[in-house]
Parts: sequence; structure tokens; C-alpha cells
Amino acid sequence: MKKQIQRVSPMQNAKMMAALYLVMSLPVLAIMWGFAATTGQAGVSAVILVAFPLGYALGGFIFTLAAAWLYNLVASVVGGFEFTTKEIAG
Repeated sequence: MKKQIQRVSPMQNAKMMAALYLVMSLPVLAIMWGFAATTGQAGVSAVILVAFPLGYALGGFIFTLAAAWLYNLVASVVGGFEFTTKEIAG
């Protein structure tokens, strides 16, 4: 059975992606913290260590919000993504 995604919620998708980007930035944050600790630049990098995940999450929020809005606009003209589903035994 074919289905089509007619509309997505821009705000909900943007919130979800911001949360995912925040979580995905944590391993990078740990690596950056390790480099900062070994080079003795912990004071300067403390600001970066806080700003990086927040900026990454904010960027993910803004770009996902814009992408979802554009998806809805384009989908209203040409139709949404199509996918096929099937029933599975529960």
C-alpha cells in the first residue's frame, strides 16, 4: 500500500532535531575537552565547550524548521514523499 506524507510539523521536527544534535555533539564535546585539558587551555575552551553544543542544537533547530516549512510548501504543489507499507505480524 502506497502512502504519501502530505505535511510535517515544522516546530515538532525542529525540536526533535535540536535535541538529537545536542546529544550527537556530546562525543565531540568530550574529545574537545580532552584536547583542552592536555594542552592547558581549559580556560579559553570552557566557553567553547558550552557554546559548541548549544550552537549546534540551535543550528539544527533553525535549519530543520526551514526545511520542514519548505517541505510543506513543495509537497502542497508536487505531492509528498511516497513510501510503501505492509502489515506485519505482531
